[in-house]
Amino acid sequence: MEPFRINIPQADLDDLKRRLADTRWPSDLHGTGWTRGVPLEYLKELAEYWRTSYDWHAAEAELNTLPQFTTEIDGANVHFLHIRSPELDATPLLITHGWPGSFVEFLDVIGPLADPRAYGGDPADAFHLAIPTIPGFGFSGPTPDPGWDIARIAAAWAELMRRLGYDSYIAQGGDIGAWISLTLAGIDAEHVRAVHVNFLVTPPSGDPSELAGLAAPDVSRLEQLGRFVNDGAGYMKLQSTRPQTLAYSLTDSPVGQLSWIVEKFYEWSDSADAPEDAVDRDRLLTNVMIYWLTATGGSSANYYYEIADTLPTAPTPPPPQPPLPLPVGVAVYQGDAARPVRSLAERQLPNIVHWHELDQGGHFAAMEQPGLFVADLREFSRRLKRLGFAELQCVNGFDSAPSAL
Repeated sequence: MEPFRINIPQADLDDLKRRLADTRWPSDLHGTGWTRGVPLEYLKELAEYWRTSYDWHAAEAELNTLPQFTTEIDGANVHFLHIRSPELDATPLLITHGWPGSFVEFLDVIGPLADPRAYGGDPADAFHLAIPTIPGFGFSGPTPDPGWDIARIAAAWAELMRRLGYDSYIAQGGDIGAWISLTLAGIDAEHVRAVHVNFLVTPPSGDPSELAGLAAPDVSRLEQLGRFVNDGAGYMKLQSTRPQTLAYSLTDSPVGQLSWIVEKFYEWSDSADAPEDAVDRDRLLTNVMIYWLTATGGSSANYYYEIADTLPTAPTPPPPQPPLPLPVGVAVYQGDAARPVRSLAERQLPNIVHWHELDQGGHFAAMEQPGLFVADLREFSRRLKRLGFAELQCVNGFDSAPSAL
């Protein structure tokens, strides 16, 4: 394990500004809003702000206050944050981001999760945090070989936590991070004590009996899922079939990369007219910068190619997996693009001990509603303790001594 510090050459930043200034813009159909994709007028304004007002140096300095490391696992260079709480008996927590996210999603929750005492909270709620970057994404990418599917990433996370000295821990994730966390629990249940997710897809199996008696709100959620698969999953279909073709546009054009990500922050967040209704503009651009500066727009898309057979757009649904033997927590944010139905979720997750419906926030929960995200994780951890699950602890000495919380 090696300490890591972000240090982007000025030449790369100058190149970005040149490309933004030289963008060749398409036409736009007047009055169509977001129905056909990101509106031209909005994207022009955002790109100009990115070129002239956004401050990468300030963002880089903030990111570098966090203890970052890299380590090679199964041939991939894995970037991760490791924040040891000042509370020695804190609960170890592994958090995994999704697409098109990054560790930037968690900047506003790291302090309260790791050091609640400093934020007016109960020190008993403290977590030791491991926040890795998925291979192929950001500073963990690109990967040197194909085959980085969910199971391989989960196995890498198990190895990472072993190297960090955690004998038992909670796994948490949203978006594809939720799938990775659930898979990790299945393959390493000896060490994963519980799983918490803030994203879950619950398609019906085709058995009419499971739909009988569903309440109107649950029927509405299934209809919402159907609309997502039919109208909102074009990105998934493209990335799961032709990621290399897409990679050329995302790697060569910063506006192309920007629009590819911004569209999802609009559609999947709890926003009204623009993504900035839900997330801070500079935070959004910092997340985009992680993809642009590392040229991993295409390599991150490869993840979907690796798991194509398991996606909601797959021609044939995958067979059900064995039920997890671990306690599970689910947070459902009102503004997410797809929300689960509990009765369907319990088919595969019979040990759901925490189900929390939140009336604010969306897919990027930690960015949109950091206070609610922190409170929900604290409540899940407290519930595990009340239910008598084993204490989670660090068993040996890797200590990153966080320089900032």
